[in-house]
Amino acid sequence: MTSTSSHSNHSALSSYGWDDSWADAFAPYAAEGLLPGRVVRVDRGQCDVVTADGVLRADTAFVTPHDPLRVVCTGDWVAVEPGGNPRYVRTYLPRRTAFVRSTSSKRSEGQILAANVDHAVVAVSLAVELDLARIERFLALAWESGAQPLVVLTKADLVPDPVTLAYLVQDVETAAPGVPVLPVSAEQGEGLDVLAAVVSGGTAVLLGQSGAGKSTLANALLGEDAMDVQAIRDVDGKGRHTTTTRNLLALPGGGVLIDTPGLRGVGLFDAGNGVDQVFAEIAELAEECRFHDCAHESEPGCAVLAAIDSGALPERRLESYRKLMRENQRIVAKTDARARAEIRKEYKRRGAIGKAAMEAKRGGLR
Repeated sequence: MTSTSSHSNHSALSSYGWDDSWADAFAPYAAEGLLPGRVVRVDRGQCDVVTADGVLRADTAFVTPHDPLRVVCTGDWVAVEPGGNPRYVRTYLPRRTAFVRSTSSKRSEGQILAANVDHAVVAVSLAVELDLARIERFLALAWESGAQPLVVLTKADLVPDPVTLAYLVQDVETAAPGVPVLPVSAEQGEGLDVLAAVVSGGTAVLLGQSGAGKSTLANALLGEDAMDVQAIRDVDGKGRHTTTTRNLLALPGGGVLIDTPGLRGVGLFDAGNGVDQVFAEIAELAEECRFHDCAHESEPGCAVLAAIDSGALPERRLESYRKLMRENQRIVAKTDARARAEIRKEYKRRGAIGKAAMEAKRGGLR
């Protein structure tokens, strides 16, 4: 590829996140005459790719391995054939970040939702009661992806009392240490300027349940009705989302937005580090436990249980932590033989401790 065409690629694709690092990674494929582009949508083995020549339709048959985490997904930077019918994606560039959840299949495979994301925007509706455990689940996946999470409380106009709104924000901040929490009203335009400034610096993915207001938020950021929105039922705040694929859109104020369908199930997939970051205060307390492998259940000298007793740590947080850690261990164990062996070893160790405690109790009663 000539330096002139390379420069045109850079300028045409810069609004989609193309930079010198991507250009360097693409150099070997440029030498083969392939075109760089970013996947804006994937649909049944084909994808739309934005290139310097415009949006192209391409087949992903060459990049369809057995590993579902290595399929082409929205947000990927790919090498596309310059011509042909059909036109094929030859490969994708190594991902900087990847947002992955577990599928609902019994095989516990991972499903990649979006790639090369800088900001994970978790949309939470204030039209319904806050589900802090679900927020923590979304945040665990977000941290694990390598992206910076942000919680956006949508439909803030439905909570007109500023004191009540402040309490709700505080509740979410407690469940999201180190994560900005931003109340937003797309209806009234409140908070949108702050959100637009955050997402202007890279690629953001919008996450949340159906009815969370993601598409309304996307339209507000885009300044147009790019995403179809269906009316939410006033009774329960729930709604059906017409978005069935992940779409990547360049924002007028800079940055790129990926809107996703409403996610009913958000299963963890090897997200141990993400869980630790969501529950950072528990990880810090655990360092003060008497035993380095403390399970925070009944061990003597447990700093986590001491924090529960003193009221410094809400019991709900510990229960949520335990639930997500157990779920993550099960997923890992199904795909990792070494992890399975470690879990069995841990079960035996706890069983032996319990047995010893029971025998000691019996001995004391004699």
